[in-house]
Amino acid sequence: MLRTGLKGFSAIQVAEQLLQRFGTLDHLARASLDELRQTKGIGRDKAIALKSAFTLAQRMAREIKRESPMLDKPERIADLLREENRLYHVEHFQVVLLNTRRKLIRTEQISQGTLDTLLVHPREVFKLAIAANASAIVLVHNHPSGDPTPSEADIKVTRDLIRAGQLMKIEVLDHIILGARTQERPLDFVSLRELGYFYS
Repeated sequence: MLRTGLKGFSAIQVAEQLLQRFGTLDHLARASLDELRQTKGIGRDKAIALKSAFTLAQRMAREIKRESPMLDKPERIADLLREENRLYHVEHFQVVLLNTRRKLIRTEQISQGTLDTLLVHPREVFKLAIAANASAIVLVHNHPSGDPTPSEADIKVTRDLIRAGQLMKIEVLDHIILGARTQERPLDFVSLRELGYFYS
């Protein structure tokens, strides 16, 4: 895909330049066509091919959803939604709808923006859960900064939805926040349940 056709300018050199410039695959995946074309050896066609490759990765992630995987662990939720959330520049709040066997029914996007300024209303979340006949849900959103540490707003929204779920008899199993891996942080997500923010 990155064969440049330029004499003395190998695909490896182009790949190294891309990673040196953008730093991580996350940043590379989010780059615009114009940003990609500013790298030597990347013309319009190569930039489009790169964007297409990341689009294919997202489609592969969506195909996994159709197989109705068992979603009983935080890492499985992260695996399911990682690629879809990788390219987002703002926070996207999603709900994963599960049946009684903790298998995927489907995922639904509730809102985008930041939880500080964007209202996530229990009515919207549980209306979708009821329509899908879900017995449990998992809340998911991304932190485009890469740091998945929950904010006070994240914790408040989680606890509000847990209370609403108790009234509706639909269990909120977890709230997963997706970020990015670093040398200091080997996992690119956190589980608010594992962090102790859920009621016993």
